[in-house]
Amino acid sequence: MKLRKKCLFAGLTAAVLILPSGCSAVSSEPMTYTDTLFDSVISVQIYDSKDEEILDGCRDLCQEYDVKFSRTNEESEVSMINSAQGNPVEVSPETATLIKKGLYYGKLSDGAFDITIGSVSRLWDFKAEEPALPDQAALAEALQHVDYKKVVVEGNTVKLQDPAAALDLGAVAKGYIADLLKEYLEGEGVHHALINLGGNVLAIGGKPDGSAFNIGIQKPFDESGIPLTSVRIKDKSIVTSGTYQRYFEKDGTLYHHILDPYSGYPCSNGLVSVSIITDSSLTADALSTTCFILGPEKGLELVNQLDNVEAVFVDSEEKITYSNNFQK
Repeated sequence: MKLRKKCLFAGLTAAVLILPSGCSAVSSEPMTYTDTLFDSVISVQIYDSKDEEILDGCRDLCQEYDVKFSRTNEESEVSMINSAQGNPVEVSPETATLIKKGLYYGKLSDGAFDITIGSVSRLWDFKAEEPALPDQAALAEALQHVDYKKVVVEGNTVKLQDPAAALDLGAVAKGYIADLLKEYLEGEGVHHALINLGGNVLAIGGKPDGSAFNIGIQKPFDESGIPLTSVRIKDKSIVTSGTYQRYFEKDGTLYHHILDPYSGYPCSNGLVSVSIITDSSLTADALSTTCFILGPEKGLELVNQLDNVEAVFVDSEEKITYSNNFQK
């Protein structure tokens, strides 16, 4: 039995690797905040400020939303919705906004992306010492309650029309939090920073010398730290969804954490990762999962219809396919 958890340092076994950008005329080490939240190791690197109170603000923001958006924390707003048995629940504006965004991508993908996957994802425990496959009858029952169309949001009130449904915002939460961090940092006068929430990377500007941040996309199941390819970003986010981020093997079969909302099992379509590059980390987060579930053909077709979105698809043979507008 083999298990890899997602809470690993970027640059070692994470989906994206922070690479050197070459020589820099500015020799200042960034001020850095690191933590373990969102089932991941996270970091915020600030290049143009030494005000540690700003890092304290980053910590407070991350810890607040780690609780607020969690599916497993009984005190979270998501848990309040899931345990309300179909009754309306008033939540914070941020939670309401995030749910609305999740519903938008459900509609965009015709249900391939579905934030009501919680009834299914709770049956898969990728953190267990001895992970096991879900009971087939329980999985079949859980699938009956996956339908994003039965989520109603009115103002800051959320209602699940199916009392047995359950929200799981894991595919959008880190991206949204990265965007909130960017908004906070820019409000504090920060112009050069790199946010890395367990592989959800968002650049504020570039480095102080004007160079871009060089972000590597991991070679699947390789722990050498040598990337398969890399991209340079300024004021952009890159998010990767990959089979090698969290998985276990049982009886010779690999089971990863990207679940198909139609079968309840991990997606099996020949892809091992999808990376999305765009302005918003929430958008990149949602689309990386959406395109992975849609598969190489439909996923690429979707990205090619969207403005200001670039994508990198990697299949099981390590063949790389780029979207039409990818800036090489």
